[in-house]
Amino acid sequence: MKIYLAGPDVFLPDAIEIGRRKAAICARHGLTGLYPLDNAIDLTAADASLAIFKGNEAMMDAADAIIANLTPFRGPSADAGTVYELGYMAGRGKLCFAYSNDPALYTERVARSFAMKTALGGHLIDDEGLTVEDFGLPDNLMMIHTLDLRGARLVTPRQRPQNIWHDLASFEACVALAADRAIGNRTDIG
Repeated sequence: MKIYLAGPDVFLPDAIEIGRRKAAICARHGLTGLYPLDNAIDLTAADASLAIFKGNEAMMDAADAIIANLTPFRGPSADAGTVYELGYMAGRGKLCFAYSNDPALYTERVARSFAMKTALGGHLIDDEGLTVEDFGLPDNLMMIHTLDLRGARLVTPRQRPQNIWHDLASFEACVALAADRAIGNRTDIG
């Protein structure tokens, strides 16, 4: 089974090394990890961003499943590009797995960055008066229910790891789930 490895990991200073570690974990479980930075892109080319987009979509098309790192990135929620990739894979009927190294509920993470209060109707709002989604979920309901219905529940640690960008325990739990699913789907088992 080929797994597309989505996430903001590509922005880390040691992004290539993280990709190698993730691919090695996949290989130990009998899977092939497809990491976005495996694409050879000339970043100085005028169309570099389009080449990245096309290369990543080609990788997703070749993959059987996605493991998305939904650890909050530059705010209380997941990276926008990763959310797109999760939706892309779900829309193509592929298996969807994801993890977040921040086990806090979405409302708790919003409260870290924004003032919140309870509106007259009883729902939470931010300081601009906008409703804060509060279903007791770890992130936006669209992502969480995509996982529930198309793969497995969001994997989170019991407590936030000291280094949320380099701790791969929750990632490896997703890989194990994908490997179990791959074994369950094999038709050559006698």
